[in-house]
Formats: sequence, structure tokens, C-alpha cells
Amino acid sequence: MAARKQEFSLEAVRTDGWFERIGEGIGSFQALCEIVGERFFAFSIIVGARITALTVDRRSPDQTLVDFVVGGSDADTDLEPQRLTLADFRRRLAGALLVEEGRDLLPPARETDTESIQLYIGVRYLLLAPLYGYSLQKLVLQPGRDAKHDDGEAQLWLRRDGADEDYDLDTFRTRIRAHVREELERSTSGQRSAIDLAKVAEAEAASLKAEWPKVIQLLGAWPAPLSIFLRTPEGQTLAPDARSLISKGLGLLGSACVHLGEVEQAEEVFRIGIQYAQEGMAAADLFRRLGEALLQSSRSGEAVAPLRRAVAFGAPAAEILPLLGRALLERKRYVAAFACFRDAIEAGVPERDLESELREIEKALGPALTAWKAARLTAKTA
Repeated sequence: MAARKQEFSLEAVRTDGWFERIGEGIGSFQALCEIVGERFFAFSIIVGARITALTVDRRSPDQTLVDFVVGGSDADTDLEPQRLTLADFRRRLAGALLVEEGRDLLPPARETDTESIQLYIGVRYLLLAPLYGYSLQKLVLQPGRDAKHDDGEAQLWLRRDGADEDYDLDTFRTRIRAHVREELERSTSGQRSAIDLAKVAEAEAASLKAEWPKVIQLLGAWPAPLSIFLRTPEGQTLAPDARSLISKGLGLLGSACVHLGEVEQAEEVFRIGIQYAQEGMAAADLFRRLGEALLQSSRSGEAVAPLRRAVAFGAPAAEILPLLGRALLERKRYVAAFACFRDAIEAGVPERDLESELREIEKALGPALTAWKAARLTAKTA
């Protein structure tokens, strides 16, 4: 009797959305995706590499250290811990997925034998497919061979981006491995071209959403090469537009470091940015960010000078004077602080926003401030 074509629905083994569902149960899921890379984190789950710790390198994200164990679950305590840089960890993951498995499996005989179907297609391919938008629909086994016919007679029907496609099973596996290889190549090409000015717009969008780890992922590799580039002839003759964009990117990176508690790193980033900005509003913005970071880290005395430089380079008075006033107030320089707050109010800052600071100054200066106010009013009405 001639063999018949067999069709197996893949609904029972389809894994669409598996990664997102796992993420719902991991508190650090978003941070791991941002630092390791969303697909590489998925790769680690597929190959059984459980990340136990990350030592993040803000200057060079690819030098971030990844501690992990291979195999087992959280209950296993005897697994040998391993440590790699993020770049090597990604290479290890991709290498594990690119190794071709031995394919000497009997084809499934029944649609209800889900384990046999999974093994025949390959569990890793079932998990990798949805990461690249493939939704597997049906496995079709063509007739004409004996019980051990090869994969070339097996065909996968799938859906991607709303369109139906079909592939020979071997071709599909090759296609998936190509996606993994491209993922690795994209990550390594990022190392070679660390200064990509096109990333500034993306980092700015992430900053507006308070996605600070993403800002660092995009721009974290900038400071070291930029500090060297500045001392080269090309760096010295860089066009003003490029200087402005670089300084803006460093400003975003520095602020992201501040929000993540890396104030010392932020200070270094801001100072490199200031060297690129040189003058004008770009420099004013960086001096403001630097002063604000110092103020937030209880270094008000050090904050005064960059905030004054921001004023000198034309920072908006309503934006900078309240910060300068607070820095002076924390240093108990009450008269100078009062002058800043008074000018800020004249620049449009609502007095109620400075109410607590003004109350503290009035308490400190007492009758002297009251006498000054009275003399000023008398002079106005005279």
C-alpha cells in the first residue's frame, strides 16, 4: 500500500509568547533584557544558562560581567558557577544554538504524540521561532519513503507577519540558525562602531520615558573613545553640529547615570561633554546637569561653580536660578541665595514653588531682611 501524506497540527506544541509569559514571573526581567539584550536573554533560557548576577560596566557595556550556571533550577546548589564578559557570554549562547543536532529520529505517527512532534522538529527551534515572528501551524510529511525517511520530506507550514509561508524542515532550521548568527553579528558590530550619532535621538526618547538602563545601553560605550578622540587632530577640528550632538548624547548619558546612582560616573561623563560643547547653550545644559547632579548628591558647595557657569553660558534663568539658590542656601549663604530666588521669581518661577526656601532665609536673616524689604518698598514709593 502506498504511503499517504500525513498532516499534523502544531497547535499543541506551538510556543508563541513563551518568553513574554516567563517575563511576567521575573521581577528583574526588564533590566535583564536591557543589559543582556532581549533575544540573548531568551537564548540563555533556551540553552539552560541561568544568570545569577551581573556586574555592570557603565563605560563599556560589553565588559559587563555575567555570572551564571548551566542546567538545573534555583533549588540546585551544587552547580559550578561561571563568569564571562557580556560579549563572551553572548558568543557562548549563540555558539550553543548554532551547533547542529543529530537528526536520526523517527517521524511522529500520531497527532496526539506531542513529544515525538517536538523532538522531530527540535525543541530549540520551537522556542526560537516566535522570537523572530514565526507562528508554526502544521507539519506535513510527504509520502514516498520508508519509515526512516529524511527531513527533506518534512514540510512546515507557518505564518509570519500575517502571511502564510512553508519551508522544508531543514531549510527552516537553517533559516533560524541564520537569525541567531545575525543577532550575534549585530551585537559585535555595535562594539566596532561605539560612536553612532544616530543613537542620540533614540536615547533622548528613552530618557523622556525614564528608561535609564536603555540610555546607558545605547550610549554607555561613548566616554572612553570620546575622551581619546578629543585629543586627536580630527577631534580638535570636529564640526560644531557634531560637537553639539555628542555633547547632547553625553548629557543624556550622564543624567541616566545620576538616576541609577552612578554620580561619580555621571560627573566624568558631563565633564567630557563640556569639553565637546565648549560654549553656548550646549555647554549651559551640561553645566546645569552637572550642577544638579552634585546638588542631588549633597555636594552643594561643588555645585555652585557649574551652576554659575550655566548662567554665564545663557541657561534660562527660571530653570537654573532655583538650583543655584538651593546650592547657596545649603552652604548657608543666605543673602546670595535670596538674590537668586528673587531673580527666579522675576523670571517667572511661581513664588509658591520657593516658599519653603524663602521661609528658611527669613528665619536665618531675621530683622535684617525685614529692614531691607522695608527700605526697598520705601524707595519705590518715594
